[in-house]
Amino acid sequence: MRRICVLVGLLLGLSLALFLASCGEGDEWTTTESGLMYKDVTVGEGESPTLAQTVEVHYAGWIVDTVEADGGTRIDSTKFDSSYDRGTPAQFRVGGVIKGWTEALQTMKPGGLRWLIIPPELGYGARGAGASIPPNATLVFKVELISIK
Repeated sequence: MRRICVLVGLLLGLSLALFLASCGEGDEWTTTESGLMYKDVTVGEGESPTLAQTVEVHYAGWIVDTVEADGGTRIDSTKFDSSYDRGTPAQFRVGGVIKGWTEALQTMKPGGLRWLIIPPELGYGARGAGASIPPNATLVFKVELISIK
């Protein structure tokens, strides 16, 4: 978990010391039984969506990993998708997305903002997703649940 916290901290632009401190005992990150990690920035209000419901969300997603290159290790955080960048929220059925999203959305409430760290088995796994997401990628998402349709 410490390695993932360091990677996410760098992605979020936090100082390494401050982010490592937030990855210790009693931190604000929750790890579910499946291995999904999340941190609520804003909890939101109302009911959580069900598998069959459609949600409207804003999100950004990154592939985060360490890369061995030129005799050293560097952090690779590549943004692969963002509804924020497109300027239009996305809509989809809760049960129609990757497992990590499905699990996370069912415990969010409208108005909530959450960071997700999705291990490969809850993302695209060994198959990856086209040219954008390689096999066995750990994914980090910023997800804002706008509404339930």
